[in-house]
Amino acid sequence: MHYELSAVDAARKIREGLISSVELVRSCLDRIEETDAELKAWAQLDTEHALAQAAKLDEIRKAGRPIGPLHGVPVGLKDIVDTKDLPTERGSTIFAGRKPDTDAAIVERLIDAGAVIMGKTKTTELAFVHATDTVNPHNSEYSPGGSSSGSAAAVGAKQVPLAIGTQTNGSVIRPASFCGTYGLKPTRGVISRRGVLQTSKSLDQLGTFGRSIEDVALLADALAGYDPTDNLSYARPRPKMQDGAKADAPVEPDLVWFDLLFNDRLSEDAKDGLDEVLGALDGRVEKLPVPSAFHSLVEVQRTIHEYEICMHLKNEFDNHWDQISDTLKPVIEHGRTISDAQYEDAMGTMAAADVFFASFFNDYDAIITPSATGEAPKLGNGTGDPIFCTLWTLAGLPAINLPLLMGSNQLPIGVQLVGAAEEDDRLLRTASWVIQELRPQAD
Repeated sequence: MHYELSAVDAARKIREGLISSVELVRSCLDRIEETDAELKAWAQLDTEHALAQAAKLDEIRKAGRPIGPLHGVPVGLKDIVDTKDLPTERGSTIFAGRKPDTDAAIVERLIDAGAVIMGKTKTTELAFVHATDTVNPHNSEYSPGGSSSGSAAAVGAKQVPLAIGTQTNGSVIRPASFCGTYGLKPTRGVISRRGVLQTSKSLDQLGTFGRSIEDVALLADALAGYDPTDNLSYARPRPKMQDGAKADAPVEPDLVWFDLLFNDRLSEDAKDGLDEVLGALDGRVEKLPVPSAFHSLVEVQRTIHEYEICMHLKNEFDNHWDQISDTLKPVIEHGRTISDAQYEDAMGTMAAADVFFASFFNDYDAIITPSATGEAPKLGNGTGDPIFCTLWTLAGLPAINLPLLMGSNQLPIGVQLVGAAEEDDRLLRTASWVIQELRPQAD
């Protein structure tokens, strides 16, 4: 079935004329029709528009005109990414029927790369704490995670080979872990956020879901680029992520495991699985006590996130309080109590964390750490604890979920690797090495 193809294989087969984009898109649409009544991954799906895009791209290829790296490959967009051809409702009735006038920067880049934009995947309310109705693709009684719920679930269910999510705390890595997909959050500033719902100007970052390391790298490379309208975008060359994913490590990487203060939140099956991974990598992983600099970072992230979402969405919160969920209201109320001085102190600590990690990675290729506390929670019990993503998101470091483990409920459990800022290619090279080392255990 074409829908089972990875993005890399699909792009190659379309490029070589072995399949058409229309055939691939139609296969994915059939898969969505077969599975989405239960999965509920899509907020907006325009079948005719998707097929029309695919047909046009097939004509371009047949005419021998230049094609992009994602030519004809279907992609799902989290429903906080503006699209002028589809509504962007941000998981909230406040924005029901909202139709942007322009595309987000990443939509422009997807079109330039030749991707087929399938539609909008569901997100939690305003990409924060209140769950949507999407379910886990491996067991519908469990959560897919948040806030990139629909994107992770759609890739996990093989509805599309690629999807885009965002992470302000743990919303790429955690749902990737729960749904058994690869998930990549590149370095802060690699991908423009113009046209994406802003919940935190300091913390919001974009990421990719796919079926392999090369898949998430392929999409991230297509999205990457400088944008002077984004305050975190930087005017320097980006890491070549596909090159990193395909490269052999010149020497065996040096990894580090931190005895974090919240390691006690790990479920028993997650702990046992991670112990097996660390044992299999024996000799390459140094175990270190938690640095004192880490102690306040979880609260720092919360302070910045809650202060900034109350600032960015002040009008919505003030004017549509009755449309805010009871899950989100207490978070907003707490955010409104954060003083300017507390926020400025938190921003200072965040800057110090950046400095710490800039020197730390002189000695290590990657940090190995859990992606989440364990398997996905049952539906109705939240979207999962993001604690194992918080520090690295705050510092803007690149991170990848590797779907290596299985829990006691036969649900996926991911292993996370975290790398140095702007060395995403090195991180992906290390991730490929880890997969090769662990393949007998993973199989």
